[in-house]
Amino acid sequence: MDNERYTCIALRNAQNTLAEDVRQGLTAPRKWLPCKYFYDPEGNALFGQISELPEYYLTRVETAILNTHAARIIERCPSDLALVELGSGNSTKSRYLIEPCLVRQEELTYYAVDISPTGLEDGTRQLLHDYPHLRVVGVAAEFEDGLRYLAGGGDSGPRLVVFLGSTIGNFTEEEIAGFFAMLRSYLHPTDRLLLGVDLIKDPAVLKAAYDDAQGVTAKFNLNILTRLNQELSANFDLTAFRHRAVWNYERSRIEMHLVSLRDQHVGIANLDLDIEFRQDETIHTENCYKYSQGHIESLLADHGFQVLGAFSDPQEYFCLFLAS
Repeated sequence: MDNERYTCIALRNAQNTLAEDVRQGLTAPRKWLPCKYFYDPEGNALFGQISELPEYYLTRVETAILNTHAARIIERCPSDLALVELGSGNSTKSRYLIEPCLVRQEELTYYAVDISPTGLEDGTRQLLHDYPHLRVVGVAAEFEDGLRYLAGGGDSGPRLVVFLGSTIGNFTEEEIAGFFAMLRSYLHPTDRLLLGVDLIKDPAVLKAAYDDAQGVTAKFNLNILTRLNQELSANFDLTAFRHRAVWNYERSRIEMHLVSLRDQHVGIANLDLDIEFRQDETIHTENCYKYSQGHIESLLADHGFQVLGAFSDPQEYFCLFLAS
C-alpha cells in the first residue's frame, strides 16, 4: 500500500469495548448483542456474500442509485470537498462519489471511519491503486470518536459525510436523536450529509432479505458467537442456536435473533461469566428499521437539517437523502 497516501489511526481499544458490551448484553433480562460486532474478518467476508444474494436487494439498489445520481449529488455540494464515510466497510460504494469529485477537483481526501482496522486496509487498497490523486485516512473507531478526531484535525474545508447501507436503520429513535445531535455538533455549515435509508415495502421481500434460502445470513448471525468463542474464550455450541428473522409490524423493523434450541449454560472465561439459556430464549442481535421517505425528511428537519435532495430507485425500495 502507498504509505504516502494512506494513514490509519486507531482510537479505541475495541477488545475492552467488546467485553463491556457482551457483559451488559448477555446479563440483561432480555439478552442482546450489538450488531457492530458482526464485522470481524469472517463477518466481513460473509456480508460480502450476503450483498450478492438475489434476496438482498439493499446493496444492489443503493449502488444503482449512486451510479445514477452521484454526479448530481456532488454538484449540490461545495467545491474542494473532502469525503468522510461512517461505517466504510470495503469502501466499494465510495468510488461512485470519489469519481465525480475528482472530475471537479484535482485531489481528494477520503476519510474512512470503521470499527474494523483490517476492513479499512482491505477496502482502501484498491481505491489507492485506482485513483492516483486520492489520499486516504483510515480511522478505526466508533462513529462519534471518528468525527471528534476529524473535527480537531485542522481540515477546515467542506466535507460530505456519507452514511450508507441503511445503517441508520439499526438505531432506535433515541439513538437516532443522539446520532443527529452528535452530527450537528461536529459538522460545519458548509458540510453536507448523505444518508442511505431502506424504505418500507412488502414484508415478504424484507423477510427474505434477512433469511436467505442459502443460509448465508444465518451463518453471518451465528458468527458473532464464534467471535465470542475466539476473543473472549466463550464456549458457545453453534449447533445449539439457530438464526431467526422476523418482521415486527408495530415497530416497522426486521429483528434478527439467535434462538437457543435447548436449556443450556455457556461460559465466558475472560469475563468470568456463566450464562444460563432456556429453550427458545433468544439473543437479540440486530434491528433493521424501515422508513417512509416523509418520515426521514421530518426526522432530519426536526433535528435541524435541511433536505437538499432525495434520490430513489424506480421501485422506491431505497432512498439517499442529501442534507445540510
